[in-house]
Amino acid sequence: MIRILRQIARTGLVSEAAPPPDEALRARAPEIQAEILALLGRALAIRQVDAGSCNGCELEIHALNNPYYNLEGLGIRFVASPRHADMLLVTGPVAKNMEPALRIAWEATPDPKLVVAVGDCGCTGGIFGESYASCGKVANVIPVDVTVPGCPPTPLAILQGILTAVTARAAGG
Repeated sequence: MIRILRQIARTGLVSEAAPPPDEALRARAPEIQAEILALLGRALAIRQVDAGSCNGCELEIHALNNPYYNLEGLGIRFVASPRHADMLLVTGPVAKNMEPALRIAWEATPDPKLVVAVGDCGCTGGIFGESYASCGKVANVIPVDVTVPGCPPTPLAILQGILTAVTARAAGG
């Protein structure tokens, strides 16, 4: 144990510096919140579903809840049940064993529902594609409104995908 502590003391910090604040997002926050409230009359409720991912996309989704991005301050929140959700945020290639669970979550989400596929695996099946163990992309199992490519996509790209889905639905698309 002492050897490990000495190595830590010798090495010091090896992480990168935090990114500078995104003033454009902070300036648009009241506008985004007002738009969501005008479209839905309340906060946007999202149910995140991991259909078989490596958890890289989940880490970026969790970052949306930190004080830097402050998703709740924009009028967007995560819920524990698809019955309370307006949107499903789905990550990963759909594993064969997760196909029924994803369909159940989609059917339990009240209409009008939105689906956003996150990450290369959710959008295209990624390196896994379709096989005996994988259904591939999310669109092979349930209808998808918006895709957010990237491996993993940045929190800002995920937020942009969420807002694109909401505004497209409001525009009648």
